[in-house]
Amino acid sequence: MAYLNKVFIIGNLTRDPELRVTPKGTAICQFGIAVNRQFKDESGATRDETTFVDIEAWGKQGELVSKYLTKGSLAMVEGRLKFDQWEDKQTAQKRSKLKVVLENVQFLSSRGSSGGGQPQQAPGDAPATDRPAAPAPGQDKADEDVPF
Repeated sequence: MAYLNKVFIIGNLTRDPELRVTPKGTAICQFGIAVNRQFKDESGATRDETTFVDIEAWGKQGELVSKYLTKGSLAMVEGRLKFDQWEDKQTAQKRSKLKVVLENVQFLSSRGSSGGGQPQQAPGDAPATDRPAAPAPGQDKADEDVPF
């Protein structure tokens, strides 16, 4: 029997990434992503549903996430599901949590913006409104005198 544990998620970070280092020097970064879904309910009304997912990134990937992403940044996370179980020290109750262990990440927000995914203008590029418009083919100077 073959097994597959692969997750792809695109969403916005719900908080700034928290970077820690293990005693052996390995970086671990934890953050959350919110994934939105729109659907129509039985009455035909559009509804929104948000799912919050905890992400864990190890090593160099964790360092990069911590350095370049902030709350609101849009990112695509590729990873695997991991189910953690532990006993709460205060209440002695069993606790559990399902999270994604990051294997690859794509930064979808432009640098310097938090979300939106709109690319920033490159330095030295003039905005399109400052560039002179090219005349349409076949248009001559006589059309410049038309009052409209």
